[in-house]
Amino acid sequence: MITIASALLAASSAIVLLLGLAHLLLTFRGPQLHPRDSALEAGMKQVSPVLTRQTTMWKAWVGFNASHSNGAILFGLVYGYLALAHASFLFQSRFLLLVGLAMLVGYVFLAKLYWFSIPLRGIALATALYFAALVVNQASTGGLQ
Repeated sequence: MITIASALLAASSAIVLLLGLAHLLLTFRGPQLHPRDSALEAGMKQVSPVLTRQTTMWKAWVGFNASHSNGAILFGLVYGYLALAHASFLFQSRFLLLVGLAMLVGYVFLAKLYWFSIPLRGIALATALYFAALVVNQASTGGLQ
């Protein structure tokens, strides 16, 4: 049986999953994550970071964007699955609930400092839904076990 708390947490997870999938698509398709200045992109494709000469700034940029997407996709899939298929396990695990909340709050701070309004609004909504799931679960069960 799907409870209100598990539905809220699944909705939160779905938002993160969709943002991650959209970001992954934009990483490899279209110009949305390319610099507006074509000379900058050309430079990024030629220059290596100080850390190593085994890559370029462009390859690092693409790799960081793809791995960032993978993290959001993993969060969305795992927490969505747990919320729908193993809600009692998830809501009994203070560790998993706090890790999920910390991840979302971290994304909110990153979005506020470094991203733009669309992902900020999406992550803020996902965080609000996640928090609401925790509150509803606590109210219905008398707290975390």
